[in-house]
Amino acid sequence: MKNQTYRMSMLYDFYGDLLTDRQREFYDLYYNEDLSLAEIAENYGITRQGVRDVIVRAEAYLTEIEDKTGLIRRFHIMQGQLREVSECAGRILALNDEGFNSQALEDLAGRIKSLADTLIQE
Repeated sequence: MKNQTYRMSMLYDFYGDLLTDRQREFYDLYYNEDLSLAEIAENYGITRQGVRDVIVRAEAYLTEIEDKTGLIRRFHIMQGQLREVSECAGRILALNDEGFNSQALEDLAGRIKSLADTLIQE
């Protein structure tokens, strides 16, 4: 269930602005605020099934967008690659400290590591 919730949260983070206001509200309440379908239904004066229908349509729409664009998939791939770049820059810095002692190499590797770490955090 946690995997599904994580996936739905990622879909919402990337594509949530494409939903209608009602879909966005119900989706956010259900996945991010952890309200039950019954609680949402009670708050909005509609049936539990009505809330479920809105959320299911939103899930289907967000999944369709991801299937077409692949942005989340590419985001995860890029994050892994950036971590690898950062690790490689760290190894270059360590090797430089062990024998090369080149200030230019240290500066460049440090800059690469810094940029990669910043991109990972965003």
